Amino acid sequence: MGLRSLLAKDWKIDVNTGPVDVPVWTPVKGLTSFQESTDDNTEDDGDFDDEEGWGSSVVTERTWAIDAEGRRKRTDDAVFTADPGQEKIRKAARLVGFGANIQVRWYRRDGAPDAYQGTCTVSDFTKGGSSTDLEPFNFKLNGQGAPVEIENPVTAP
Repeated sequence: MGLRSLLAKDWKIDVNTGPVDVPVWTPVKGLTSFQESTDDNTEDDGDFDDEEGWGSSVVTERTWAIDAEGRRKRTDDAVFTADPGQEKIRKAARLVGFGANIQVRWYRRDGAPDAYQGTCTVSDFTKGGSSTDLEPFNFKLNGQGAPVEIENPVTAP
């Protein structure tokens, strides 16, 4: 059997809309782009003992971030009701300090083992557009400490 490529569209982000100790995982709807990355601080670990001239580097700190974008969503109700996952991120993007921390989890819908949970803040939140656009929203989740690998909620019992 040959290998098949994974589809980027299978990533999903959920945000905790409940209390920290009893999370209520709410999907962030309308995503059109997802990118998880790390920013690594490295320090030169080389010394004179390597007589062949090869250097050495050590990662001394690592941070994670998620860049995502999508289209703002609402229900069909006559009274404006925003997507609750998007709304949690929108509101968090306007806060600073410890009150700005939110819990998120991200995982693949295809059941791959890539599944993580972490605390983060929201930055670079943008919305708006031209008169003919569907309203976009873009945001960056900035990790607070190490993300925790979790069982993929798609395959969890």
